Amino acid sequence: MKKRWFLALALLGAVLFAALGIWQVERRAWKHDLIARVEARIHAPPVAFSDISKWRGLTPDAYEYRKVRLRGVFRHDREALVQALTERGAGFWVLTPLRTDAGTVLINRGFVPGERRAAETRREGQVAGEVAVTGLMRASEPGGGFLRANDPAADRWYSRDVAAIARARGLGPVASFFVDADAAANPGGYPLGGLTVVRFADNHLVYALTWFALAGLCLWAGLTALRPAQRESNVQEN
Repeated sequence: MKKRWFLALALLGAVLFAALGIWQVERRAWKHDLIARVEARIHAPPVAFSDISKWRGLTPDAYEYRKVRLRGVFRHDREALVQALTERGAGFWVLTPLRTDAGTVLINRGFVPGERRAAETRREGQVAGEVAVTGLMRASEPGGGFLRANDPAADRWYSRDVAAIARARGLGPVASFFVDADAAANPGGYPLGGLTVVRFADNHLVYALTWFALAGLCLWAGLTALRPAQRESNVQEN
């Protein structure tokens, strides 16, 4: 009886591990398709941004990392600072509303170190009048960072949560995404744009092989459990 239970568990484990392996193979195909789409988007010519409504209701897969060009006026008095850890060290992302003819879009103008957090330390970068911005569309990051929730009341931001920042700054209707500005230099050197990290983990093949190996081990264990029973049956027959 115990051997039958062991065999049943071994077969169940083999089925489950094989299913996980197949799932990882499917995830790998999806990830490769995503990487190909993102690569095509970031190297494509920028698209003129003309109508916010055309992007409403779309999932991030449909637009994220698409390169766009916008024209408008920055509302520097409504900027928000979001904590950041970059290749330049720790500091803040500067998210500034850009008022365009098509509506308001939050622009991640780039990185500033802690000593440049205050706007008065980078007045040259507070560009007045109409500007042109080129960058990549990014999905909102609601809630906050790992183990750290955004605190709008205290003006502490750990993620680029478009809706929450718009409410806290009284911006009214805004695009549901933000735009990471490219590396075009800002007067005075800050904010420092062009630091978007486009990197996707692709370990699905390793995971798939691991699950399939575990499925094989379960089958081997089940067959091993059967062999003594088969030998005992042969002895009894003889």
